[in-house]
Amino acid sequence: MTSSTYNFKDYIRVISDFPQPGIRFKDITTLLKDGDVYRAAIEQMRAAVEHLRIDVVAGPEARGFVVGAPLALALGVGFAPIRKSGKLPGATITASYDLEYGKDQLAMHTDSISPGQRVLIADDLLATGGTIATSINLIKQLGGEVAGAAFLIELAYLTGRSKLDGVDIFSLMTYE
Repeated sequence: MTSSTYNFKDYIRVISDFPQPGIRFKDITTLLKDGDVYRAAIEQMRAAVEHLRIDVVAGPEARGFVVGAPLALALGVGFAPIRKSGKLPGATITASYDLEYGKDQLAMHTDSISPGQRVLIADDLLATGGTIATSINLIKQLGGEVAGAAFLIELAYLTGRSKLDGVDIFSLMTYE
């Protein structure tokens, strides 16, 4: 089956009241466990962003790793992990942000992106945009240029896109 024949939403499990009442969590593990569908999703994302002239893909912990690393491989570029503060062993920069359910800090190695590199941010989900806005902040602190952002899922009703003005955004699936 080719990527154009998959309805990727059929492979997303929706779990009610997780992690708190009223949330309808979009679980990507049901897509990830099917190698053909996972590969097709990454391939479709690659095709959508390859025109952006990307030098490196950056992905926030942890699900950004399972989207960003294979996407970087498909694009033939490197991958830069964005981790929670205190998880990287080398010299880092950090930035604080608000989560949907609290506050946190993200970090990147100071040598993970070179000045002038074009960076694609890849993650499983665009929700309120806080994590991605913080990722953009880190990339810019390192002198990188944000070429775009790619997501398996966008929750359009949370308007996260509005926090990412000027960023070329691609979402494989959108929930209105």
